[in-house]
Amino acid sequence: MVTITKSTKSLKIKDIKRNWHLVDLKGKILGRAATEIAAFLQGKHKRDNVPYIDCGDFVVAINCAKVKVSGKKTISKQYTKYTGYPGGLKIKKYNELIIKDPKYIIRHAVLGMLPNNKLRKKRIARLYIFKDEKHNLESKFNN
Repeated sequence: MVTITKSTKSLKIKDIKRNWHLVDLKGKILGRAATEIAAFLQGKHKRDNVPYIDCGDFVVAINCAKVKVSGKKTISKQYTKYTGYPGGLKIKKYNELIIKDPKYIIRHAVLGMLPNNKLRKKRIARLYIFKDEKHNLESKFNN
């Protein structure tokens, strides 16, 4: 007589298959696009997702300069950084940053959506952000 165990088998690191996802940010709201990207990076869309193993996929985000924000955030949203010195608070506005460095805006939003643990750096390293539609990763999507 064969007994069948009703235990769940844990995911092994060698069994992880990483796919590539292309996310076009043209006309999308920043926060909604960031949650979609973060879910792909964490692997939440996969059937065999476990929170303690990094089983997420690669994400290529294009058209990051054409992302939108709702309301009056284009003129009122600020990004702050404190250097640790007196008078060292650096403030950058969204409308200036979207012209100068739109990749920073997407990366900052996605980092805020990822859990702050040991897997965070590995997950964000699989995010590739491009300012326009041109990217050099076409060969990854053909496989």
